Amino acid sequence: MPDTVLHHKLSGEGEPLILLHGLFGMGDNLASIARPLSEYFTVYQLDLRNHGRSFWADSMRFEDMAADVLAFMGKKGLGQVHLLGHSLGGKVAMQVALMAPGRVASLVVADIAPVYYDGNHNEVFAGINAIDLHRLASRQDAEHILQQHIEEDGVRLFLLKSLYKNEAGQFDWRLNTAAIERCYDDIRQALTSDKPFNGPTLFIKGELSAYIQSNHREAIESLFPQAQLKVIQNAGHWLHAEKPVAFNNVVKQFLLNKTRHPHAGGGPEL
Repeated sequence: MPDTVLHHKLSGEGEPLILLHGLFGMGDNLASIARPLSEYFTVYQLDLRNHGRSFWADSMRFEDMAADVLAFMGKKGLGQVHLLGHSLGGKVAMQVALMAPGRVASLVVADIAPVYYDGNHNEVFAGINAIDLHRLASRQDAEHILQQHIEEDGVRLFLLKSLYKNEAGQFDWRLNTAAIERCYDDIRQALTSDKPFNGPTLFIKGELSAYIQSNHREAIESLFPQAQLKVIQNAGHWLHAEKPVAFNNVVKQFLLNKTRHPHAGGGPEL
């Protein structure tokens, strides 16, 4: 029977903080967040299902992915955690908080709202599907193929982080690309809940990103009535990578206000 516990990396000590990455990513993508926060928290960088080194599955409904996180918490004996998620990971984190509010001490959501998104990743799927892994000779060849479908350099480099050589010496993806494409409509859906999450919640928006808009306010406040909003100036959707110092300062200030760390010190503020 395959292991259905999410793969993770562990660092630091203190109250538990779980980090959840975005679509086509992996926990390693959040290392720039994990490093500074590991001074104050025990940080778990999780790979979501169908991503990184975690198990593959046919479903990517938010309820199922949130259940994965709760199962991980149970396996590790974590009663209550702080949760931080970016993009897809932010939606999963929100779903965890809505499903099990007593298990979430505080919630940080990076550049995503609990709403339906019309946008698509057709060019990403086209680029991935154009690569014949059996014939692929080098990462440079993969980048060249992706370039024919994806204009943004950053997106191509991001995808290539999930390309590796398996034990047979053949290129492979640390992504279940078929399942992600098949389940894509599920991960565009809005979140719903009979009861809101009343715990401390911080939404962080990239100034140049359209993922959180003013017309999302009602949806956010109905599900997360304690929500605060911070904006990272001159940052897009990958705000934690584009402006790591500003992003980490906002996160640290919020989280340290929700817990006690006798050695935290003053720390820089924005």
